[in-house]
Amino acid sequence: MAMTEHTTSPRILVAGCGKLGGAIASLLTDAGTVFGLRRNPDRVPPGVQGLGADLTQPETLATAVPDNLDIVIYCLTPAAYDEQGYRDAYVTGLTNLLAALPQQRPLQRLIFISSTSVYAQDDDSWVDEDSPTTPRRFSGEQILAGERTALDSGHPATVVRFSGIYGPSRRRFLEEVIEGRMDPQSPAPFSNRIHEDDAAAAIAHLVQRALQGQALDDLYVASDCEPARLDEVVQWVRQQTDCASPQANARKGGRAGSKRCSNRRLLATGFQFRFPDFRAGYQAMIDPA
Repeated sequence: MAMTEHTTSPRILVAGCGKLGGAIASLLTDAGTVFGLRRNPDRVPPGVQGLGADLTQPETLATAVPDNLDIVIYCLTPAAYDEQGYRDAYVTGLTNLLAALPQQRPLQRLIFISSTSVYAQDDDSWVDEDSPTTPRRFSGEQILAGERTALDSGHPATVVRFSGIYGPSRRRFLEEVIEGRMDPQSPAPFSNRIHEDDAAAAIAHLVQRALQGQALDDLYVASDCEPARLDEVVQWVRQQTDCASPQANARKGGRAGSKRCSNRRLLATGFQFRFPDFRAGYQAMIDPA
């Protein structure tokens, strides 16, 4: 049987309570009772009630999923970066979770964490929530299938497409520049990013709106306020801190095409970025207070 604890405060489940999910859960502990579901429940943040289950194994969910939930945040990353791994994370896991939800009134909101990798634009154009999505890789195709699963779930649902998340726990790009392993040609493609603190805060902001009965759209692009060409970002980092000379085999860039992600719809909800551009975010990492 499912858990039957009841409370008058909102009940929030973060399914996939890892790096990003854990940060979101921590921000919501003052908003209600927060459950964090992951394979190792001992690793959820303080103040979050850990639930042990594997979203790809439906039998483990039968006794783990609480009842009377108000908000479910689905925040999974692939265990394997092949097509099956993406399908397990974005489609199968969500399908299993939806089937395991106790029979109850509809959720106030299901929030599905997605990615701007569903966009294939490579012409420097702006993309927003109305732009076509024709991903060229299986990863984007499976993420898009997960979005459809959420939106067709029968619950009020919101999809949030994050651009590249960076921050103190995601230092790969910054370290590549500092160590001379990143040397894009000029002009490089446009890149888009969001600081991990802003990523978690954006979800917490949307959850608070949902709990207050305020309207939410079914889709938001979550990226900072300044898309920037990759070579310009690299050049700026090199000006802020000592960096090794580029190596002969230095990486020239990513595989995300060249597009500029618009966050206008998210800003219209009243969300304010702590790190509105790459300079603010990387400066805080280079010179932490």
